[in-house]
Amino acid sequence: MQGPNFIIINASSMITFSELIDKLKSNVDYNRDLLYGISKKNPNLLYKKLIELASFTGSRHHLELQLHFPDPKKIKDIDSYGTENISVIIDKFRRKFTVPRENIRQKAIDLLAENIQIQDAYMYEGKEGLRIIRQNGRMEILPGSIHLWCKVDQKVKNYVDWLMQNIYSPDNGGIST
Repeated sequence: MQGPNFIIINASSMITFSELIDKLKSNVDYNRDLLYGISKKNPNLLYKKLIELASFTGSRHHLELQLHFPDPKKIKDIDSYGTENISVIIDKFRRKFTVPRENIRQKAIDLLAENIQIQDAYMYEGKEGLRIIRQNGRMEILPGSIHLWCKVDQKVKNYVDWLMQNIYSPDNGGIST
């Protein structure tokens, strides 16, 4: 007797940043009443719940998603979750980009297409990275993570989507989702 024939489909594509943020926002919307209630009583508990939501959303795609609140007052602004101050960590131990930094730099110029400054960053102990300074904040692009210290507009989404597909995807040494 012969066993069934299986077809193996390459499922190595990585989630896009836009999809990841949409999933986070969906989780926030689903828990909106709970988050709103907690925000009135205990900002520390609210922060803990947000960390759990972001962690849950990221873990489903084998990455770490973090929300940051450099302005503590913003923690009560539920509508801002997923629109600014976000980190996506794919592989915190990766030290080198899988493509030339110049390609990443050029794509930033092409997709962000505004008055930006691009600097080398974290260039020590065999590490590499880029810092992109925009009018509304900065982006730090590292070999294993992305840190957005700015508003996430459509241009930023497009750029980070490109990074996720071309730098962090399994085909380029990233993690399969």
